[in-house]
Amino acid sequence: MQQLNCCVIIPTYNNEKTLDQVIRSVQAYTNAIIVVNDGSTDNTNSILANFDQLVVSGYSENQGKGYALRYGFKKALELGFDYAITIDSDGQHFASDIPVFLDNLEAEPGSLIVGARDMNSDNVPGKSSFGHKFSNFWFRVETGIDLPDTQSGYRLYPIRRLANMRFFTKKYEFEIEVMVRAAWKDIPVTSVPIKVYYAPGKERVSHFRPFRDFSRVSVLNFVLVNIAFFYSWPVSFLRKLTKKKIKHLIKTEIVNTSDSNLKLALSVAFGIFMGIVPIWGYQLVTAIFLAYLLKLNKALVIIFANISLPPLIPLIIYFSILTGGWILNTEVHFNWDELNLLTAKENIKLYLIGSVMFAIMFAITTGLITLATLSLFRRAKQGLNN
Repeated sequence: MQQLNCCVIIPTYNNEKTLDQVIRSVQAYTNAIIVVNDGSTDNTNSILANFDQLVVSGYSENQGKGYALRYGFKKALELGFDYAITIDSDGQHFASDIPVFLDNLEAEPGSLIVGARDMNSDNVPGKSSFGHKFSNFWFRVETGIDLPDTQSGYRLYPIRRLANMRFFTKKYEFEIEVMVRAAWKDIPVTSVPIKVYYAPGKERVSHFRPFRDFSRVSVLNFVLVNIAFFYSWPVSFLRKLTKKKIKHLIKTEIVNTSDSNLKLALSVAFGIFMGIVPIWGYQLVTAIFLAYLLKLNKALVIIFANISLPPLIPLIIYFSILTGGWILNTEVHFNWDELNLLTAKENIKLYLIGSVMFAIMFAITTGLITLATLSLFRRAKQGLNN
């Protein structure tokens, strides 16, 4: 703990039955402990008064777990720490897992490490199991990272790397916000397996309010998905596209890729489809986002989605309107010399129907040609190698 300049933060609110035990178990590993009293109204202050080697901080009115964590981070930074392990005060976490976090941190410094619980245990409450799956899904959509447990409060935070970030949430949803935004800042987000104990029945004290807190988490995920969709993913991708990296991308993702012929063909077809469908201004960002989500070859999707470059737009509009006229059995009249987005607007019904159908037809055709070409090329290359 000292070598890594790490402390333990224990946020607490009305957990008088378990708080003493949690603190004593952590003291077996470190005395660098910060307890944040989140406006408790029970005997929490009396319990904390029994400990000499604690940094006790807090406030009189309950603010929420996220606020308590942020308050603890600020205090830890003031005391000069670089990392902080957060452990809940309800007794469900085991201090004996602290070395597991530290070993992982030594292997990958600067990481945000989440303790992954075994959610298949018999004593896991139903609402925790549902919330676990719900949270994992949206975290994967927002960051592209597959974590086994995104709701665990037992974590190690690189608080020095988070210091300049301004957070907006202060309840349970903060633990989602901080993970997602850390991932967007290229902070590695990983996990380690931990033990967990859920007290049976009425013995367990939980301040999680299912309807209200799930609603907050849902609103947050809606906001984060939109930010990821329209800003974070495209910016992150484009930021990495130096000339050297473009060459490396082409070499690894196209020339020497281990992707199957089918996956490459589907990537080309999907890129063509996204480049033609009538969502002007959002085609590339949508293509990048869905390529990550569908695990397609991102380089090929991006390259072929650029079929909608300005010089090709008149051709796309022309064939889209013709296709729409063919489908609706309607005669089409327009001047080629004046073909532009206004023409599409004037023939909006033909254009919308035709563009989607043209995108599908052209994507299928291009995908089949790509599949056949790759099959012949790779077969010939394999023959030469043999």
